[in-house]
Amino acid sequence: MHYPDIANHARLVQAVVRGNTRGLEVPENHITQSWRRCVEDHGLHPADRREPVVLERGELLQRQERCDRLLDIARTEMTSLYQQVAGSGYAILLTDRDGVVLNFVGDPLFTEAAARSGMHAGAVWSEAAQGTNGMGTCLVEQRPLVIHHREHFLAHHTGLTCSAAPIFDPHGEMLAVLDASSESSLAQQHTMVLVNMSAQMIENRVFLCAMKSSYIARFHSRPEFVSTLGEGAIAFEPDGRILAANRSALFQLDLVSQADIVGRPLQEVFNLSLPQALQRAEHHTFQPLPIREARGGRRYFAVFQPPENQAPAPFAAAARGRRAAPAVAAVTDEPGDPLAALEFGDARMRRNIERARRLSDRDIPLLLMGETGTGKDMFAKAVHQAGRRGHKPFVAVNCASLPETLIESELFGYRPGAFTGASREGSRGKILQADGGTLFLDEIGDMPLHLQARLLRVLEEREVFPLGGETAVAVDIRLISATHRDLKQQVAEGRFRQDLYYRLHGITLTLPPLRERGDRRALIEALARAESGGRELHFDTEALARLDAYAWPGNIRQLRNVMRTVVGLAESDNITVHDLPDELLELPLAAAGDGSGQQPENALAAAERDAILREMEALHWNVTRVAARLNLSRNTLYRKMKRYGIRPPR
Repeated sequence: MHYPDIANHARLVQAVVRGNTRGLEVPENHITQSWRRCVEDHGLHPADRREPVVLERGELLQRQERCDRLLDIARTEMTSLYQQVAGSGYAILLTDRDGVVLNFVGDPLFTEAAARSGMHAGAVWSEAAQGTNGMGTCLVEQRPLVIHHREHFLAHHTGLTCSAAPIFDPHGEMLAVLDASSESSLAQQHTMVLVNMSAQMIENRVFLCAMKSSYIARFHSRPEFVSTLGEGAIAFEPDGRILAANRSALFQLDLVSQADIVGRPLQEVFNLSLPQALQRAEHHTFQPLPIREARGGRRYFAVFQPPENQAPAPFAAAARGRRAAPAVAAVTDEPGDPLAALEFGDARMRRNIERARRLSDRDIPLLLMGETGTGKDMFAKAVHQAGRRGHKPFVAVNCASLPETLIESELFGYRPGAFTGASREGSRGKILQADGGTLFLDEIGDMPLHLQARLLRVLEEREVFPLGGETAVAVDIRLISATHRDLKQQVAEGRFRQDLYYRLHGITLTLPPLRERGDRRALIEALARAESGGRELHFDTEALARLDAYAWPGNIRQLRNVMRTVVGLAESDNITVHDLPDELLELPLAAAGDGSGQQPENALAAAERDAILREMEALHWNVTRVAARLNLSRNTLYRKMKRYGIRPPR
């Protein structure tokens, strides 16, 4: 940055701090308040070129060890968030409550710039150290915010734009900050929406993990939103005394803080008896129970879960003695059926769900095939919840997102001191964490060959040898795998073990890509409701038509992200075409042809024709590349082109 820019920025900041803003349009807000703190409390100067404070490696490792559970939970969401903004030059960072960066995932387009700015593990990004910035100011404000370019205090940070959201512990105290930073010229509000939702997901998982020794009531005003991002969660003792509540619970109950609910009996909050709550928890009933708020009478739907690895409460044990609990939760088409919740009218999905339901309680390996983003992870979790293992752990591992050097220790665990940097307590590993429940290996096609042999032995022998260990540990798991790759082809090319392939291949279900599903409109409306927390949204005709006609190369994951952005930015519950992202507006509703093509007979056919035309134009009418992009054979593509009258331009 040139010196005049630094000087101008410094003069602006100093004028605001001194109150000399005559003729300047500078509103009084959290930015100006932060600037004053930087000068008056921290003694900073906006023209300073401050090198980032970086902790010694030993101190950083200690902080990471203290936050190891948070880091483990956040890693999955950070990877997911990074995948959503990949290619846009973003870095995803997680800090502790002191502003120390604990983990960093960087886009190659931004990694060098991030390093120059001090965005790496061990760097301190509190306001006291780096002035007004996304992470440090979020720690002070304790709310989601964007710090864009010249809103930063230090002049040499004014090229950055940062979106940050707080993560609170189960008792309402600040725990961490999740941040997405880049050198984008625009303050991207849709990134803020994604960061805030990712932070909420981390916070909810932290709550459930921290309170796993307690009973949990999970509730929402809509039954289909129980066990989703917007659910409320209340932890309580066997005697009904409430221990903690997440932010969504406070919001739904119109409470201001934890002090308004902690210590109160559960039966004072909801009009149900404590024995009824404990009994449903003990019987692992997944169908939400209609309940009402004791104070205002508002209706909610709740499921109750018991403590993990703990003897049942006295009443629950007595109830079990009086009436045997069913071995499997009832599976119906009511809102509590996790598999039925995935069915919106598509014939192929309905067949997949019916077959999965018939095998939900059989120890048969399930292999889910389908393009990236088709919902294989959601399908796997629904299969787990629908079966007799539903109350046991569901442990997911993405084999593609973990560095090859970490997959072995993540899966099989390790003994204390097994390798340099290993935790002093060792680690059980994902396979043992799933004992009694389900292990979901996503992107199994990306597992290195040498680890495939170890996994095969675990599946055959039902025992695990942790790294550095000499004694096998017995394990009982159901395995569900998923991949977007052609495993048969990988076997033929020697990149996947044939014996492991047949061990995983108990039954294979292929999830259709979104562009081929006949229930897209229903999915669009359902995901919009889910991302809005249950609000009834209304799409006008053109907006819904454009959403339905889009090719959705990222499938359901892309659709969910678009719905998050649309819901986050919409000014009302009526969604119009103006609320849609630009890439959807670029797609013509009726793609221009040469006049010789047949008019598609329905919306799905029209969408397919538009998708083919769009890919053809993008790839300069190279049929081979388009067929590969759409995962079709060339003959199939030629037949579809003939059916829709698609011809290359003369």
